[in-house]
Amino acid sequence: MPRGDKSKYTDKQKRQAEHIEQGYEKHGVSKDEAERRAWATVNKNTGGGKKSGSGRKK
Repeated sequence: MPRGDKSKYTDKQKRQAEHIEQGYEKHGVSKDEAERRAWATVNKNTGGGKKSGSGRKK
């Protein structure tokens, strides 16, 4: 997966990132920085892209 490819994320993760990004932009953060921070937050909270059910980190 090339860097920046978001195809491995669930729809819910994509919605979360969009919502977080809008919040950062509302507080005056640049578009690029807001997007970077939003995806970093989603990765931190969910552990990254789609995962199989068995043995998944909770």
